[in-house]
Amino acid sequence: METRSLHNKESQDTLISLVQLDPSPIESPLPEPNLEKDLPPLPSPTTVSLGLSGSGHSATFYLTRLQRYSSYTFTLFSTLHLATTSLIPLVARSVPASESYLLLAREIYQTPVSEPLLVGLPVLVHIGSGIALRLLRRSHNIRRYGADHRSTFWSGWPRASYIAVSGYGFAAALVGHVFVNRGLPLAVEGDSANIGLAYVAHGFVRHPVTSWLAYAALLGLGCGHMVWGWAKWFGFSQGAGWKLERQTGIREVDGAAKRRRRRRLGLINAVAAGAVVVWAAGGLGIIARGGETLGWVGKLYDGLFDRIPGF
Repeated sequence: METRSLHNKESQDTLISLVQLDPSPIESPLPEPNLEKDLPPLPSPTTVSLGLSGSGHSATFYLTRLQRYSSYTFTLFSTLHLATTSLIPLVARSVPASESYLLLAREIYQTPVSEPLLVGLPVLVHIGSGIALRLLRRSHNIRRYGADHRSTFWSGWPRASYIAVSGYGFAAALVGHVFVNRGLPLAVEGDSANIGLAYVAHGFVRHPVTSWLAYAALLGLGCGHMVWGWAKWFGFSQGAGWKLERQTGIREVDGAAKRRRRRRLGLINAVAAGAVVVWAAGGLGIIARGGETLGWVGKLYDGLFDRIPGF
């Protein structure tokens, strides 16, 4: 009996000693916050808005909006110019029958007030803000990655997109177009009253190779830049491309994303090609084949073209 009671006591002690407790996490003291590290950095002077400190926007914000809103105004002029230099000649099928419509349109965009507001100033603002954005982003890249800006002029520049490259090419072609059709007559004759569609047609007869190359570059680069630019403003060009920028590793998902990107790319390029075809149908199909201008007006045109370097 005593042996048995001893065993029972030991068994009872063993049960008490093996009672399980509910698990609880080991609490460790939280680290004290580092106030200097947790506070956001103060804005640097270069990121403060131009002359508008306190508005909370950077210089990039305002330059981007200047570039965007200036394109709205130039698009209005381009629409009028498309109608008078392509659509109307395409319908009228004649250069003389289309001249009156061009003269009417000039009363809208070629007055002393409307010409600088609709054409000159928007073009200068658009080009200037684009160049300023590239310079600003290069400065940010140099500070961010620690590049030595004195080592080479080419370091730190952001990647040039198709819109930027076509924009610079279009700007060069546009300067040449304005010089031949607007600046040169003003410098030589004092006005451009005698300059119209017949002047352009005369140039295609006298200087066919240069004229075809110049207008092909103007239409191709101009339509491509404007269509891609509007696709960017609407957020449609961000998802366009031939290859994926980031892959998930899932074949079906990557394949569907790649097809979507290529469809967007094809759609934007199709719209740009359509704009080129429409503008060229009247501009190159009708006006370029309008023929030579005879008489004193033709001699006036020849004298203007003779003053162009390389003609």
